Amino acid sequence: MGKNKALEAIPANLAKKPKSRFEMVKERHRQTYETALSQGKVDLQMQPLCTFVTGTKDYFTSSCCSGRIMLLEKRGDKKLENFFHRKWHRNVLRIELLEGFNEMVLGELWFKLDPFILHIGCENIENANKVLFAMKNAGVKRGGVMVAQDGKFLIELLGTEQMGFPIKLGSKKLVDWKYLEAILPKANKMLSKNYRRIEKLEGEFRKALR
Repeated sequence: MGKNKALEAIPANLAKKPKSRFEMVKERHRQTYETALSQGKVDLQMQPLCTFVTGTKDYFTSSCCSGRIMLLEKRGDKKLENFFHRKWHRNVLRIELLEGFNEMVLGELWFKLDPFILHIGCENIENANKVLFAMKNAGVKRGGVMVAQDGKFLIELLGTEQMGFPIKLGSKKLVDWKYLEAILPKANKMLSKNYRRIEKLEGEFRKALR
């Protein structure tokens, strides 16, 4: 009886409340992000932004990529049949591109520039609107709510700097080196602009998501 009375005497406001669905989802994604960060799997350009979002009370990141230039080998129509021949999360040197262009491939080789992609989760529409507001202020034109469920909203944000075209089929070159050499400075410039957009987005998030 004495023990029961002692338990009953604990103030209700000190009792530990069970975690909400959102809190459990956020914690899981926080752990996943921190593991990926410790293993060097988070792009350097995305780390400040994603670390800030992960550290907020009301938001989490579920996936991200900072954008990249790559030589992608396609050996079929399915995504699993695509292979990174070369990829760079930075401006590419002429000699690097030339080496990749001259190397043997079995399938179709594409030169590609992909923009950044970011997924942010939150609990309600009010917080989702804050993300969309920051996105607009940062000049990010592609994005929106992908998932809208009770206790879980997921927003996708995408950059716009991108290009892609085939350059080889097996050993047959579909474009000459002079053309590819002329394209490279433009691709590097677009990638740099993409990275500046990520920095601007981080600044808007720090103002809107506090």
